[in-house]
Amino acid sequence: MTRKDRTEGIYSRREVLDESERKQYNLIQLKELLSYAYRYSEDVKKRFDRAQFNIEKFKTLSDIKHIPILKKKELIFLQTMGPRLGGLLTKDIGELRRIFLSPGPIFDPEDRHDDYWGYTEAFYSVGFRPGDPVQVTFNYHLAPAGLMFEEPLRNLSCATIPAGPVDAATQLDIMQKLRVSGYVGTPSFLMHLAQKAEEKGIDLRKDLFLEVAFVTSERLTEKMRTQLEKKFDIIVRQGYGTADVGCIGYECYHKNGLHISNRCYVEICHPDTGIPLKDGEVGEVVVTSFNKTYPLIRFATGDLSYIDRTPCACGRTSPRLGNIVGRVDTTARIKGIFVYPHQVEQVMARFEEIKRWQIEVTNPGGIDEMTLYIEASNFKREDELMHLFRERIKLRPELKILAPATLPATIRPIEDKRTWD
Repeated sequence: MTRKDRTEGIYSRREVLDESERKQYNLIQLKELLSYAYRYSEDVKKRFDRAQFNIEKFKTLSDIKHIPILKKKELIFLQTMGPRLGGLLTKDIGELRRIFLSPGPIFDPEDRHDDYWGYTEAFYSVGFRPGDPVQVTFNYHLAPAGLMFEEPLRNLSCATIPAGPVDAATQLDIMQKLRVSGYVGTPSFLMHLAQKAEEKGIDLRKDLFLEVAFVTSERLTEKMRTQLEKKFDIIVRQGYGTADVGCIGYECYHKNGLHISNRCYVEICHPDTGIPLKDGEVGEVVVTSFNKTYPLIRFATGDLSYIDRTPCACGRTSPRLGNIVGRVDTTARIKGIFVYPHQVEQVMARFEEIKRWQIEVTNPGGIDEMTLYIEASNFKREDELMHLFRERIKLRPELKILAPATLPATIRPIEDKRTWD
C-alpha cells in the first residue's frame, strides 16, 4: 500500500459539513440527548433541577453553558450512590455489552451499539486501511483500551493482534512473523520497542513492516514523533479521548491539531469558573458526548487545550483542538494511566512506618519514569508496598526510601518534572 493511499480520503460525510450544517447537527444531537437524559437518568434530572435548567429553553449551542460542569473526580463518588452507577446510566447494567474498570476506581460502561467509543473515523484519518494486520498493545484486562480500539479496526476490515502489554521480545517476534503493518499503543512503548529491537540487531525498516501507528494516552512531542517516523519509516499520528466519553479528537496526515470528533460537542472553559472561553484561549476541555446510555453532559476532562478553526488541508471542516498543554489538577497521566493522589494515599495508609511520601515523574528519552519517595525509619516491607501499589495504581514505580524530614516541608503529592522538547 502506498503512502498516498493512507493519507487521502474521508471516512464520513459528517467530517466535511460546512459551518451552518455542523451547528445544526450539533444542536439537534444535543437537544435529543438532553431530553432523553433528563427523562431516563436520575443523576441528570437532579443536576438539571438543581440548576433550574429548563430543556425547553435550550435554543442555541451557547445555552449549554447553563448546565453545571461534571468533574471527572465526581464520578468516583457518584457511581456508588445507587443502582445504574448512581443514576448516571439510562438503562440497567445487565443491558450493557461490557463494564470496564479504570483507575479511580471508575466504572466505564459499554453499550451494545456499533462503534460505541467512536474511533473508526479516527483510525481512518490516521491512515489505517482494509487488510492491515494491527498490533494492539493496550491492556485487555478490565481497562477498556484494548477492546475500545479493536472494534474500529474491525470496522475498517483490519486484522487485530491483541498483544496487550507483553514483553518487548514477544511483541517484536509477532511483528516480524506476521508482517504487522499497524501499531496501536502509547508512543513511549513504541520507542521502547525500537530500542529493544536495535539492541537485538533488528533493522527497523528492513526487518519490520510497520507503516502506520496510532498513539494515545500520553503526550506526543514532535521530537518523539520525528524520531519514531525516522526509525521505522512510518506515519505516527495521535488520537485523544478518555475511557469515560470515548473519542474526542484525532489527527490527520497534516498533523496541525486534533479534529474534534463528530460524536461529541467540545467547549474550552475556564478551569475555575466553567465559563466558555474564546477560540485560541487555553482552558479546560469540556466534552458532551452524544451518548444516550451514559450521558456525561459537560464532562470536564482535566486537560488543558484550545480551539483552532482555521481550515485544514485534509478537507475536514471540524474545529480542532491544539496540543494538550497540561492538567488543571494534581492528577497525572503516567504511561497512559491516570494516577490520583487519593489512590496513592490509600496505599500509604496501610504502612504506619511511612510518615510522608511523594511521587516524581520524569521522562528521559521521552519515556515516562515514576519514582516513589517515602520517608520511613527501618522500612522492611518494600515488596509488600510495591505489590499493593501496582495492584491499586496499575504501575510499578522505582522506590526510594528517605530518612524522616528529608522531603521539603511543603510538597506536591505528584511532582511532574517531565519536559516536552
